[in-house]
Amino acid sequence: MLLADIGNSRVHLFDGAGVTHLSFEAFIKSYAGKKLSYICVNSSVSKQIKSNKLWQDLSSSLALENSYETMGTDRKALCLSHDNGIFVDAGSAITVDIVRNGIYQGGFILLGINAQMRAYKSISTALDIEFNRECSLDFLPLTTKDSVSYGIISSIKSAIDNYSSDLPLYFTGGDGEWLSGFFPQSNFDELLVFRGLQKALKGNI
Repeated sequence: MLLADIGNSRVHLFDGAGVTHLSFEAFIKSYAGKKLSYICVNSSVSKQIKSNKLWQDLSSSLALENSYETMGTDRKALCLSHDNGIFVDAGSAITVDIVRNGIYQGGFILLGINAQMRAYKSISTALDIEFNRECSLDFLPLTTKDSVSYGIISSIKSAIDNYSSDLPLYFTGGDGEWLSGFFPQSNFDELLVFRGLQKALKGNI
């Protein structure tokens, strides 16, 4: 079964073997005539695809105990992938959600790396720099480039560290593998959202 996670900036498609990342236009053009199931957090794209009878919206199948009404379907699917964990989806935004014994405990949302870089640029042209993914947190920076990079990385790490516990820490998303490198014993899994979708589908068969 084809599963699609339609996000804010692109589409992630799982064919049972691996994940393909597509633009909205390429996804709609290439898969309009194929049967698939999806979740979508992009309201504009949702309006475009809702008339396709071959595509099934899985939103109503995602039953996460204690989740709130306006919680994104991608976050719900992520949290359904395992009964216990701290789940970090590092994409356009960085979401952090906690689940214990299958019950949602709460979470928070941070700006993604690119969004933070745009915010710095809006403050001053002097802060319009290239993000340094190799920036170390072991010592204070001595350049503007590293100062901005350090500020971004350390703020994200500190926010997640505040909720570190006995629960396993899972990362996914475009920046997930890189960000997981700052957290020893963390787990990166590109398929987390799809594992949650598969679990939801099995529960509704």
